[in-house]
Formats: sequence, C-alpha cells, structure tokens
Amino acid sequence: MENELKEICELTGIDQSVLERAFSFRTVEAKQEKVSTTLNVAQAYYARDALAKNLYSRLFSWLVTRINESIKAQTKVRKKVMGVLDIYGFEIFEENSFEQFIINYCNEKLQQIFIELTLKEEQEEYIREGIEWTHIEYFNNAIICDLIENNQNGILAMLDEECLRPGAVTDDTFLEKLNQICATHQHFESRMSKCARFLNDTSLPHSCFRIQHYAGKVMYQVEGFVDKNNDLLYRDLSQAMWKANHSLIKALFPEGNPAKINLKRPPTAGSQFKASVATLMKNLQTKNPNYIRCIKPNDKKAAHVFNDALVCHQVRYLGLLENVRVRRAGYAFRQLYEPCLERYKMLCKQTWPHWRGPARAGVEVLFNELEVPNEEFSMGRSKIFIRNPRTLFKLEDLRKQRLEDLATLIQKIYRGWKCRTRFLLMKKSQIVVAAWYRRYAQQKKYQQTKNSAIIVQSYIRGWKARKLLRELKHQKRCEEAVTTIAAYWHGAQARRELRRRKEEARNKLAIAVIWAYWLGAKARRELKRLKEEARRKHAVAVIWAYWLGLKVRREYRKFFRANAGRKIYEFIIQKIMQKYFLEMKNKMPSLSPIDKNWPARPYLFLDSTHKELKRIFHLWRCKKYRDEFTDQKKLVYEEKLEASELFKDKKALYPASVGQPFQGAYLEISKNPKYKKLKDAVDEKIIIAEVVNKINRANGKSSARIFLLTKNNVLLADQKSGHIKAEVPLGDVIKVSMSSQSDGFFAVHLKEGSGAAGKGDFLFSSDHLIEMATKLYRTMLSQTKQKLNIEISDEFLVQFRQDKVCVKFVRGSQKNGNIPTCKRKNNRLLEVAVP
Repeated sequence: MENELKEICELTGIDQSVLERAFSFRTVEAKQEKVSTTLNVAQAYYARDALAKNLYSRLFSWLVTRINESIKAQTKVRKKVMGVLDIYGFEIFEENSFEQFIINYCNEKLQQIFIELTLKEEQEEYIREGIEWTHIEYFNNAIICDLIENNQNGILAMLDEECLRPGAVTDDTFLEKLNQICATHQHFESRMSKCARFLNDTSLPHSCFRIQHYAGKVMYQVEGFVDKNNDLLYRDLSQAMWKANHSLIKALFPEGNPAKINLKRPPTAGSQFKASVATLMKNLQTKNPNYIRCIKPNDKKAAHVFNDALVCHQVRYLGLLENVRVRRAGYAFRQLYEPCLERYKMLCKQTWPHWRGPARAGVEVLFNELEVPNEEFSMGRSKIFIRNPRTLFKLEDLRKQRLEDLATLIQKIYRGWKCRTRFLLMKKSQIVVAAWYRRYAQQKKYQQTKNSAIIVQSYIRGWKARKLLRELKHQKRCEEAVTTIAAYWHGAQARRELRRRKEEARNKLAIAVIWAYWLGAKARRELKRLKEEARRKHAVAVIWAYWLGLKVRREYRKFFRANAGRKIYEFIIQKIMQKYFLEMKNKMPSLSPIDKNWPARPYLFLDSTHKELKRIFHLWRCKKYRDEFTDQKKLVYEEKLEASELFKDKKALYPASVGQPFQGAYLEISKNPKYKKLKDAVDEKIIIAEVVNKINRANGKSSARIFLLTKNNVLLADQKSGHIKAEVPLGDVIKVSMSSQSDGFFAVHLKEGSGAAGKGDFLFSSDHLIEMATKLYRTMLSQTKQKLNIEISDEFLVQFRQDKVCVKFVRGSQKNGNIPTCKRKNNRLLEVAVP
C-alpha cells in the first residue's frame, strides 16, 4: 500500500505525507471553528474512490475542452456549425442502480425533445400554415420527466433532500419517502407504497421501485442511491491536490486554493447531471437537429440474427410508428416562398430573371408552368409544402439541367465576346502594322529619290558654278582696270567740283542771311497788324453780344416770372451736384478704415458738403469693418484697446506689443501629458498659461514658474513637475507695479494680512508683460467690479516678508546682451539693470 501511495505522489507531484493525511483525516469547518476527525477504513476507501473518480472526470473534461478550443474556428465571422451527439442507450439490466436511473432519465429527456421537434411541432406547423390535417395521437413522456425532475416532488429532488437532511439517512428512508409522495403516480410502482395492486407483486422486491419509462418498465435497486448521489470530494483532498507541483493537477482542483475557501456544500451528483441535461436540452432547442435511430437486431451482438420481438419493441417505444404515420400523412419538404422562388425561378420564363410580384404568386406561377399535380404540393400562409420527394428530385433535376443550359449560354456569350475582342484587337494591330510599314516604305522611297536628286543637283550646280566663276574672274579683271582709270578721272573731277561748290555756298549763305532778316521784319509787322485787327474784332463782338442781350431782355422781360433766376440757379446747381456725385463714384477710395486718401474738391461752394461726405463715408466703412468682426476678434481688439489706454505713451515696451496677437494659452496644458496633474488640479477656465521668471526675494535670482490666471485665482506651478506652488485669489491682489522702460519686470502686490501674503509680494519677469497685465486688469474688473491699480514708475516699493524693499530700474551695459538683470544690493534695495 505504501508503494502504491508513493507512486501516486511521484506521478502527481504531491508530498506523500500531505496525501496520506488527506486519506486519513477529514477537516470540517463551521463558521470560525475547525474540527478534524479520523476516517475509518470504509471512509478512507470512500475518499480514495471519490478522488479517483474526480481526477478521472476532471481530466476527461479538461481534455475535451482543450480539444474543442483547438479545433474551433479562429475567425470572428459567425459560421454554421454541425455537431454530432452520441446519446445514451436505454439501459435495462437485471440489477439497475443509480447509474442506470440517471442514464434512462437522460433518454427520457431526449425522447421528449424528439417528440417536441418531430411529432408535435410538425403537426402544429401544418395547422399554423392552414394545411388540412388530421391530428395523429402519440405518447408524450413529459409526465415521466416530471416524475423524475420536478423541483418539489421529483425523485431527484427527494434524493437531494435526503442527502442534505440531518440525522440517520439511508436508502430505506429514501424509498419510504418515495412511497409516501409518488404512490399515486401512474408511472411509479413500489411494493411498499399505499397502492394495493402492488402489495402481492412478487416480481417487485421490497427494496426496489419500478418506473414505467417510454421504453418499458425498469426496476431500480434503491441500495447505493444516497451514497452515489452524495459522491462528495473532501475539502482536505482538494487542498492536497492543489499543493501538487504538477501545474495540470493544480489547475484541475481550483477549489483547493486556501485563498478561495468556499464553505458552501457542493452540488450532488444528481443535481449536476440534471443541470448538465438541462444545458444539453437548451442547446438542442437552439439548433436544427436531425435524428438517426439505431435498431439493435439482437442481444447477442451476432451477425445475420434478427429478433422480430426485440425489433418491434424498439420500434414501438422509440415512437417510430407515430413518426412514420405523421411523415406519410404529411409533407416531405417545406420551404419559405422567397428562397423557393429564388432557387427555382430559372425554370419558368415568367419568373426569370426577375419576378415583380409577391413571392407566393411567383411560386404558384412556377408550379403551374411546370405542370406539377395539385395533390403533390400545398400552399401555406408563408411556406410551400411538397408531399413526394420525387417531385423535389424532379425539380432539382430540372434546375440542374437549366443551370447547365444557362452556363452554356454564358459560355457562348463570353466566348463570342472574347473572339470579337481578339478579332478587333488583331484588326487594330494589323492596321497599325500596315500603316507603319507603308510609312516606312514611302520614307525609304522618298529618301532614295531625294538622295538621287541631291546628287544630280550637286553635279549641275558644280558645273554652273565653275562656268560662272570663270566669267566672273574675267569680268573682274576688266572691271578692275576700268575702275582704276575711272577712279583717277573721277577724283580729279570731284576736286574741281568741290572747289566750285564751296565758292557758291559762300555766296548763297550771305544772300540767305540777308533774306532771312528781311522776312523776319516783314512777319513781325504783319503780326502786329493782325493782333490789332483781332482786338478790334473782339471788342466789336463783345459790344454786339451785350447789345443783343440787352435787346432780348427788353423784348422778353414781360414773359419772365419773378423767380426765374432762382430756378435757373437751382437747375445749374443740380447739374453740378449730379456731375460731382458721378465723378465721386469713380474716384472712391478703398474700404480700409486706415486709408486717408480722398478725392480733391472740384468746386469751392461744395467745401462743407465734401467734408461731410468724407466723414459719412469713413463712418460707414468703419461700421462695415466692425460688422465683419467675430466675438473672438472683438474680444482681441477690446483687449488691445484696453492695453492702449493703460500703457500707450507710458510704457516703452508697449509699441512692440501692438503687432503681437494676445494668445493667452502659450502652454498646451490639456495636450501635454507632462501637465496632466496640473490640469486635474485646475477645474476653472484658464485665461493665461505662460512660463515666467519668478525673482527670488533673497538674492534676486530668477527661477522658471508656470503662471496661470483663471477667473478667480492666480496660480504658480513648477515648470518640471506641474506641482502648484502658490494660489492667490484675485480679491487679494491690490496693485501691479512696473517700470516705464522696455523690460518685462512687474510686481504683484497682495493685500496685507491675506493668506497668500505670508511671504510677501511677487516679482516676475515675462516676455508678454503687456498681455498679462491687460488680462489681469480685465479679469479683475469683470469678477470684483473694481479696477486694478497699475503703477508705472522706475522706482517702487514691494513687501518682502516683514521688510519693504525698493525696486529701482537703472540703465547700464549688460554682459548677457539685451537681457535685463536683477541684483539684490542690500536689505532695502533691489536693482534691475535695463539695457
């Protein structure tokens, strides 16, 4: 025995003393108390058998689960699954015990679902679809299943109740309880029951009970029911197996983990089997099962031996006779109208390729076209029912033949298209090849003709050139001789002519000068005469015009009204104004408010109108420019305007800030994971988030800090960690001081006695001083309804702890270029050097 125990411990990786103690002792826990009892020989055997059965059962379950996990589909797309269920065979032995009872219970449940899915459901479907049907009676074994599994009066429920009942529990007490509760049940028989018809039944022993199953009567020995149902594994054994070094053994007994101790009593074997059968039934209800019934020809497992009585008995208790009657009276095939029409619509010209009406009408047209006899099918409300399988086979054969014809037609059309495409491609290729060949031949022929013509032309041109060259050379020699003689003669003639012409020119120049002077004197006398005559004619015309006007006024004075002159004046003014506005329309300046250009004034009397029109136009384009502003843009310009009122002509840094937009949030705190802690700590809207240099109160050195301005507070945080160093309510800020120079230093003065003023005022340096002071001023005004005092001076006082320190700004050369520096001179002076 010791060798076997040692071998088991080596195989499972358990310490021998641990397993030996688990087989010898049992620990019972009740609330906070533990009681350890020694097991006798029978209990030790029971513990051994329970461990062996549990080990085998759990290992078998683990193996099945592992195989299922390995073979299941890996894709996430839902697929159809086909499973095979090998059910228990109905067992009737000479001595039947608890095992045969639960196996036959499972067969009863499977027979019940078989009845539900075949006989009952099929007949109900005919009635539901409106098919004429004569109901066929069949045996429903639901009453037997209720006898076994009823939660209150069922055999399994009473067996569990006996196992859990305190006191002396034996198989006889269990049988006695069955006789009390199930005595009147028509499928339960017991000799000790109150029913008188079984008292003298010698075939039924006193320690047995009999159940009339659907397959026949089965007598069960009650001995061992309680023990087999109460097949519990002691907690000591589970804990011992959990201590195994083998990982698989440890995983098979998770309840042995001391950290997961469960004092609840584990379910009995009957309860577990009942739950397993219920799960199986639920799974089968969601599937579309098909049954294969196996008939055993004889009990000897011999070939060619057929026992008629045994076969008839199996056919009878399996319910095959009722099933055959339902099948023969019913329909072999049924299908919804839509898939039926979709599958067989190619068999009818009216339904192929598309049927436009209802699916039922399409199926009816299809079957009429195929001349299917009316007795071979019936039309239900949502399905068509086909009685004979031969009709369905005929439809499938016709569909197969039609599909082959359609495939042939598709192949024919495809091959025709393919051949036409290939022919057109070859034709196009042939045309291209022929065109290229003809081009090549013509180019070659043209090149040969051209080369021949060039050769002939070159010979002819050479002969003509040589002939011409000889003539030109002869002519040149003759011309050179003549030219030389003529040049000498022409030279002599030219020199004589030049001397003659020079003499004539001197004479002609003197005459021309005299003539020009005489003509000028004559022209001036004529001009003077014409001017005098023109003045006389103009004077006569003016006098004549005045005379005619006087004469007309005297003649027509009686026809004029008294206000004619005013109307003429108004008409002239109207025309002048119309001309003025039309010219102004084409000379209008741009719509920019800063454009100073304006057309010149054309008439003096329009001076005031011209100025008023300029003012109105400027106001109109300013309004139009303002209307284009968004709320955000207005806010920016309001801040810029506020900054202008606060710092213009006061702070030298202001002109450089005019062109810079006010951004406010220079640090993206919400996007930077570095400042997540700071973001979580601030639950208000951040108006300004900027890195500033905080001036140390003791030595004047600077350190980087994150400056946050919200609607109610001013916060200072560490730049690296984001930890908040100081928090100042806006109500405690009384003044901001800064210099008039171009530095970025400013001091924030706090109210004396406030919680934030423990260390004194703050002195900062920032690259966005104008923006920070403006936003602080506006936020203070909107929240506290009080204007923040902004002092601009090159020398001001700050409170550092208990001392008042003077901050003085001086000009000087810097070692660091244009960066201002701060230095603590003494306890009363802090000097800032500005370049």
